[in-house]
Amino acid sequence: MNELISVNSLASKLEQTNCRVFDCRFNLMDPEAGRKAYQEAHIPGAYYADLNQHLSAPHVPGKTGRHPLPDKQGWIEQVQNWGITPEINVVAYDDAGGAFAARLWWLLRWIGHEKVSVLDGGWQAWLANPDAPSSSDEPDCVPSDYNYAAQKSLTREIDVDAIDVRQQELLDARELPRYLGEQEPIDPVAGHIPGAICMPMSANLDDNGKFKNPGELKAKFSALKNEKKDVVCYCGSGVSATHNILAMKIAGYAEPILYAGSWSEWITDPSRPVATGVE
Repeated sequence: MNELISVNSLASKLEQTNCRVFDCRFNLMDPEAGRKAYQEAHIPGAYYADLNQHLSAPHVPGKTGRHPLPDKQGWIEQVQNWGITPEINVVAYDDAGGAFAARLWWLLRWIGHEKVSVLDGGWQAWLANPDAPSSSDEPDCVPSDYNYAAQKSLTREIDVDAIDVRQQELLDARELPRYLGEQEPIDPVAGHIPGAICMPMSANLDDNGKFKNPGELKAKFSALKNEKKDVVCYCGSGVSATHNILAMKIAGYAEPILYAGSWSEWITDPSRPVATGVE
């Protein structure tokens, strides 16, 4: 299954029993905004996947990043509750360029579910199509008992203690002012992990909020210093980092590693180095 799906392609599949759509809209500054938007209108048949409730473990201040990976067994149980089985084609969307949808895309592949795509252009692209319907009805879930625990993970992740810029190429998905340490609207410390390269998530998208073509994305990531190193993607809390992972796969690169704790975990230990400005 392709990493991306178009509005027209999804519209033609909505009535298929093996298609399952997830609305991942979320606002870091207003955590209830996404759910409220979903309740007002969403793609027909879509379920709501909440970043805090479904796609993350609880944040432990001073120890974890803001959005730790969920407990794997607990995540498998959530996927079962949604009725997802290997033959289900999952489509994730949001209204933030795919940042939150990419987190669901990554998490499903983490437990070995291959058939998952992100809606290119998201909710805005859906609304721009006059023939695309919307609904405020919330579908019922019919749980499955498929045990994803036996499936091989399709992703890689890394713990904070294994971060080593000498052996890894670190890509920071945050915008340049946050990377430079000039602005920090969310976390208590500004800057970046020393040696990291600024690769903003927003640069993966065109002016219409859709992913750039594979050639353009490959050109973006050509700034990698040494393609033989492991590439590790991070951001503020392990969300937009998955967008860079998705973009690199679209560009034809080997799948990078996710540092899910990201900047918000890195700075919990004051002994870890912090860089600001251009390196």
